[in-house]
Amino acid sequence: MSPETRTKIQLALLAALVIAGARTGYILYQRHEDLIEAEKQKHTRDVGYSNPDYYVTPKKLYPYDLKSAKQLTQQPAWVKVGYANTYYAYDRANRKVDFAHGAGLLLPIEKLAIKDVVMATPPEKGQRPQVMAVFQKDGKSYAVPIGAESDGQYKIYSDEMFFIEDPHDLYKHWPSDVWQAVDRHEVKPGMNELQADFAIGLGVPDAGSSSNERTVRYANGGKPLVIVYHNDKAVEIKPGP
Repeated sequence: MSPETRTKIQLALLAALVIAGARTGYILYQRHEDLIEAEKQKHTRDVGYSNPDYYVTPKKLYPYDLKSAKQLTQQPAWVKVGYANTYYAYDRANRKVDFAHGAGLLLPIEKLAIKDVVMATPPEKGQRPQVMAVFQKDGKSYAVPIGAESDGQYKIYSDEMFFIEDPHDLYKHWPSDVWQAVDRHEVKPGMNELQADFAIGLGVPDAGSSSNERTVRYANGGKPLVIVYHNDKAVEIKPGP
């Protein structure tokens, strides 16, 4: 065997050993991470929460600029907090938002197909450029603010506004009759506070409310309700002032 051939074989063996070592290291790292995750889940089960809602961890996109916010166009989005965000008519041809006239409020758990994410500045003096998610509803285009830009810095809060996984799957442990009520935007006795939020939007608890007994007032899109909870179960539902 010539020295040149021997050198080539040695280099090939060395490369193979490096690749094998890297792969082994990666596998061991993955096993280590899996073990940590398993231990974490075991610890959580042992410490335990009786409410399985606490174990749901919705996926987030963590957008940090206009380009990364366009990830919202890659899958449907569902509104987290109903009756909290105003949307506006959007002229797609001229890329203009009619900030002067609110077109409506996003509904609880409303499903949106976001078509684009654009920048638009309200006409009032001193207003910062807004990051707007564009969607269609009843054949018309609308835009809703999901963040703002100032001096090249973006603050985008779409992760707090939207689920990017179907909440019916995230909370599939909820009984079918609960989901039927949520989809009708209704609250019924026995529902917990999160389920009520999904049905009629976020509420405001009365001062002095505790985790065991809470009175929460809901605007409910102009049809106010007052709900009394005992141990996170609705026991009294009545019209609000």
